[in-house]
Amino acid sequence: METSITGVNAIAYPYLHIWDWRIATYLFLSGVTAGILVLSAVINFRRSGFTHSEAACCYMGPLMAPFILALGMLFILLDLGRPFNSFWFYLSFQPASPMSWGAWGVGIIIPVSFIYGLAAVPEDKRGILRLWRLIALSARLRPHLRKLAGTNFGLGIFLGIYTGVLLSSFIARPLWNSPVLPVLFMASALSTGAAVIIIVSRDRAIKLFFTKVDIWLIFAEILILALFFYGHYVSTEASRASIMPFFDYRSEFFPYWMAIFLLAILLPVALVLELVDIREDAHKDMSFLTVLRMDLSASMVLLGGFIVRLAVIYAGQLSRLT
Repeated sequence: METSITGVNAIAYPYLHIWDWRIATYLFLSGVTAGILVLSAVINFRRSGFTHSEAACCYMGPLMAPFILALGMLFILLDLGRPFNSFWFYLSFQPASPMSWGAWGVGIIIPVSFIYGLAAVPEDKRGILRLWRLIALSARLRPHLRKLAGTNFGLGIFLGIYTGVLLSSFIARPLWNSPVLPVLFMASALSTGAAVIIIVSRDRAIKLFFTKVDIWLIFAEILILALFFYGHYVSTEASRASIMPFFDYRSEFFPYWMAIFLLAILLPVALVLELVDIREDAHKDMSFLTVLRMDLSASMVLLGGFIVRLAVIYAGQLSRLT
């Protein structure tokens, strides 16, 4: 149901709460967490390859993931008018409600990913945990790393897709109401997760590998984004009208589209595209400038991922069926 309120007196008409940058920040941080969980789980699940258990991508990412997601939940609480009433979500479970799935899912993912992060820390790196109880728990969990990696892989997929499912369930918002949106959010989550791993890793081989992965993920995002807009263009009049502001240079949303195109697609790929042809065993010959370009490209991917969420949140709330 959609309610249209007209009038000029803000006091005489009820205030309709809108989602703002805080919700976009939550969607972005949950996507980053999902990407980190999925990609680090793939690396930790491998029995062989160029990576090893001491690589920063194998333990720093899982350690950071629950705290990034908890920070995202903080933005949700800041957005709520009465944050202390959020416990009502956990007094029941509604199978038909994406928001109920999300509330319970996030509540499970934070502790499970924390346990996975502890298990991922290798023996010679456990000093970073500080507390002896955490160090002892990490040692006990280490033999179960592969099982925890598999579990968190599935949880990461759920977290990356669920935010798109949540928005696409709003039928009254044509821009959100698309089956492609969850896929777009998942691809963006993997891309931003790879970007975080690139930034935190000190091993140049790891940086080079995930930079290549991120390039292909960006190409996948281009295809999914094109399908997202095409699906709206060939759909109903309301769906077609919901995407037009992105392509009208007089619209306030045209800068969003340009920022997505430049920061999330063009510049990140242009900075590191030539690295696709570099062999993995040639990472030792890479210059400091090349490493800097990889970090800069990853930073742009993160900024572009955040802008994608901002654009979808703000533009989606202005789209309507009539």
